[in-house]
Amino acid sequence: MNYRQEHILQLIVEEYIKTVEPIGSKFLQQKYQLAVSSATIRHDMSVLEQEGYLRQPHTSAGRVPTEKAYLFYLQHSLPIQEKVTGGAKLRKAIEAMTDEEQLLKTLAKTLVDLSGETVIVAFDPHWSYYTGVSNLFGKPDFQDRSQLQTLSELIDQFDEVITKIFEQISQEPCVMIGSENPFGKNMSTILVKYSLGNHQVGLLGLVGPVRMDYRKNLSLIQQAKDLLQN
Repeated sequence: MNYRQEHILQLIVEEYIKTVEPIGSKFLQQKYQLAVSSATIRHDMSVLEQEGYLRQPHTSAGRVPTEKAYLFYLQHSLPIQEKVTGGAKLRKAIEAMTDEEQLLKTLAKTLVDLSGETVIVAFDPHWSYYTGVSNLFGKPDFQDRSQLQTLSELIDQFDEVITKIFEQISQEPCVMIGSENPFGKNMSTILVKYSLGNHQVGLLGLVGPVRMDYRKNLSLIQQAKDLLQN
């Protein structure tokens, strides 16, 4: 993959995250005023498709990213992390709380509002709480009836999955995409361990479609972890 193809792949991933629509070469050329023709972009997209980074849902449609594309984006093309708006709202939501369980639940609900995803929080591997599940069912990514059925079954297993993976999660945010995701191949999860003042260790996570806003969600998870520990 050359530099131009990497740039085109980054643009396709970021546009698809925002629009959930196949991305065409003419659209990219016009929106970003790229210094090459739409035919050249189309050729690069064909190369990326052959290499497994893109797929074409319909013959006449543009391309959409594959799981391989999101993995590459996270490893090579994700913009430099910057704190997105939300830290002040998270801090305000929990600053006056002394009860740890209520603090965690309030933080989780605030994260749901800020991220638009489902939030999981666990205390050791023995207590867990999740909220914002309706967000998953409302995503255009999960409107197929069979996907909704699978989603319902996976949600029933949240507690079991958390117990199973608790010890595997580190103090740095971990992103598990698609086939690597314990909650289902059509989803992504960002998980991180945190520790409270009494040294109890917990787990904090966001669950959403593979097409989630990784830049925003990684920033939110890091800010939430920092607030809990400080």
